[in-house]
Amino acid sequence: MILAAGRGERMRPLTDAMPKPLLKAGGHALIEHQLNNLARAGFADIVINHAYLGEMIEKALGTGERYGVRIRYSPEQVVLETAGGIANALPLLTGESGDRPFLVVNADIFCEMDYATLLPVFQAMQSNTDRRLAHLVLVDNPPHHTEGDFALQNGQVMLNGNAKLTFSGIGIYQARLFGDIQPGLPVKLAPLLRQAMQAGQVSGEYFSGQWVDVGTPERLELLDKQLKSRVESSTGSI
Repeated sequence: MILAAGRGERMRPLTDAMPKPLLKAGGHALIEHQLNNLARAGFADIVINHAYLGEMIEKALGTGERYGVRIRYSPEQVVLETAGGIANALPLLTGESGDRPFLVVNADIFCEMDYATLLPVFQAMQSNTDRRLAHLVLVDNPPHHTEGDFALQNGQVMLNGNAKLTFSGIGIYQARLFGDIQPGLPVKLAPLLRQAMQAGQVSGEYFSGQWVDVGTPERLELLDKQLKSRVESSTGSI
């Protein structure tokens, strides 16, 4: 699932007439970078939630054929926050069994992680050999979030620790983490994760590669320059 329902207030005025996931960096929309990354890792079925200017997202991406994936949409009449949006989309995510783990990524990040490296975690969570409800990818704290979010100790994500890291917006979840949420109600993800962490049900891993929270026009501009520079370098352009 790609989370794409946010209003993008910090991105104004760029988001006054365009949803944040469609803003471009390096010649491609932010959400396209995620779609291509997921497709390379073998993820074929993608669910995208949307609210603000969601029809523009559907028109731009279509059924996902040109990205090598199948896209289904989970529209929201009001922004349901992260957990509420996921709960609303559960019928599209979990299959007939209702208990299949699924990957969730934010549309407004740029990350060079190879999502295929998460497949062993999927397999372990699918087998239900543990009580784990979530697996989070943590990254180094960016300049705008120096205090971090959670600690990572021996593969477990903890509320407290000596060196906190930042939650990347990339996670694998079990459907039962959202089982008590009534569809259509806005619910934040952080309280659910904290409760699960206290019960020792959240694992995690550290990703050291490039990760960008594209939260402001300045960060978008910087990422755009970096990606274009790479293209020019690889093609020999000046």
